[in-house]
Parts: sequence; C-alpha cells; structure tokens
Amino acid sequence: MAISILICDDSALARKQLARVIPSSWGAKIEFAHHGWDAIAKLEADAFDLLLLDLTMPELDGYGTLEQINIRKLNTQVVVVSGDIQPKAQLRVSELGAKAFIKKPVDKATLISTLTSIGINPERQLMYSSQAAMPIQLRRRDIYLEVANVAIGRAADSLARHFDVFVHMPLPNVNLFEMSELQMTLRHLASNEDMSGVCQGFSGEGIAGEALVLLSDSSVSDLLKLMDYPESGDTSLELELLMDVSNILVGAFLKGIGEQAEVRFFQSAPVLLGQHISVDSVVESTKGSFNRIMAFEVSYNIDGTNIKCDMLLMIVDESLPILDNKLAYLLDDE
Repeated sequence: MAISILICDDSALARKQLARVIPSSWGAKIEFAHHGWDAIAKLEADAFDLLLLDLTMPELDGYGTLEQINIRKLNTQVVVVSGDIQPKAQLRVSELGAKAFIKKPVDKATLISTLTSIGINPERQLMYSSQAAMPIQLRRRDIYLEVANVAIGRAADSLARHFDVFVHMPLPNVNLFEMSELQMTLRHLASNEDMSGVCQGFSGEGIAGEALVLLSDSSVSDLLKLMDYPESGDTSLELELLMDVSNILVGAFLKGIGEQAEVRFFQSAPVLLGQHISVDSVVESTKGSFNRIMAFEVSYNIDGTNIKCDMLLMIVDESLPILDNKLAYLLDDE
C-alpha cells in the first residue's frame, strides 16, 4: 500500500515545492492542508503515515498543531519543514513530538535521508495522486512570500544566536508600493512612541534596494537590559546595539534571498536615520528615495519580552524583472 502524506503549509508555492521533491517511485498519496486546523481536520478524518508541517502559519501554527496532535492522540509521524531554523525552535518541536526537522528550501536527497533516519523508506511503483499533480496557479507575490519565509528564518536564527533568545517567526507581508503607500505602512508598523531607525543600502547583480530597521525606545531599553548593559543613558552604546541588530537582520535576510536567487548581495554600512525620533521624522527621511518598490515587511518579537523590531526591506521596481528571472525556476513543473 502506498504511503499517505499530508503537507501542511499556508504557502501554495511551498506545498507545490515539497510535493515535487517527493520521489514519484514512492507512489505517495499526497494531500494538502493550508494551516494547522485544516491539518487536524484531515488527520481526524483520515489516516496519514506522515505529516510534513510548516511552523509559521495563520489560524494555527506548527507548534499549536503538534500540541493538538498530542491532545487528540492522532497517530502520524511528523517532520517539521520550516524556514525557522533557530536551535530553540528545533528543540521545541522535538519536545512536542516531531520526529525530525528539515530547513527550507528542501531538496530530494535531504528529504529521503531524513525520512530514512526515522524509519520511513516508502519505495512504491504507483502513481501520484491527482491532487499532487494538479497545476497550481502562482503569482509573483506567492513566490516572493515563500522566498521571504525562508529569508525570515535565516534572520531570526542569526538574531536568536547572537542574543541567545527565542525569536518568534512572523508572517511576512509582501507588497508593491508607491512611496505614499510606503509612508502609510511605516506609520502602521510603528507605535506612537519615539524610536531609533537605521537605513542600509544593498545591491547585487543589478538588484538594488534599501532596508529600514526600526526599534522603539522601550525596545532599545529592554534589549540593553537583556544584554546586561549598564543603564548609563549612553546614546553611543544604544547606537552600537542598533547597528548590530541592523547588520544581523539585513545581512541574514539578504543571504536567505540570495541563496534562493543565486545572487550575492553587498550591503553598505548602516546609516542612522535618528535616535529617539518620531515616526513622522522617519517617514520624512524616506521621501524621494524611490518611486515604486517591492517591500518585505517583517516584525520580529523576542520571547518573554516586549522587544519588537520592525524591518522593511525594499527592492526598487526596476530590479524586479531581474529578480523574477532569478526565481523563475520556482515555477518549473519539470
């Protein structure tokens, strides 16, 4: 009898990619779930040998799904497939019963070796289910959202390792903006309190843009306490911390995009937009930078604290055709 696999991910692109790396010789029966509650309903309605589970999803995330599987005593082996590669994330899913962890994007060799290591070796000579072979219509935004998911995981992992914390993986938002819309987005991202902001340019193989990293004053204060820095009111110490956070987040995020697009990005040095300034001052500093941009909006939260760091990574409109071509392989159906 063919192995039955449930793939749970909120991204249509991620579901398609994962289904494609499952060898056709397995003759697997493959079904899809769009979030945790969808997966739970399918697991209760039918028996699945394997659940391939994403962590960062709306409705019910991967952690909640694992908890519900335990509460409801559902019989399936779970392998987490996620861009959130923080050590503490991997430890947490293991404690919740996941058999293994695979980082996105997944290749066939890694999937096979991982499943073999947990006792699954489903060589079968049957056909794919019709659902797995069904073509999925994807738009540019679907591709960029999944690329962002992987990049977010790289950045969260770098931040987590640097400060020895657990960083909650946010759901990304990707949109094509006019500058006026970008300024509204900045106001929405930021709280009413004053903040400090850093701008960092980047480029690589004809792809260029800027990244903004914003930390509220309370977040800076809490981050200094987390690092056991003395409360001296030293703005130079705050600036050093802000530059470190920007370099970590922007560098890791760009590396995550670059790995998928096969582009090596180069970052300029961070430029201070201001310390202890209002969001209106930040908005003013962005005027005239671009006319139209593709923006990745990400808000990172550190577990057990009120620390929140907002990052807005913007790619200029003229660069998008180049990046589209670099990522075109994600739509290949071969």
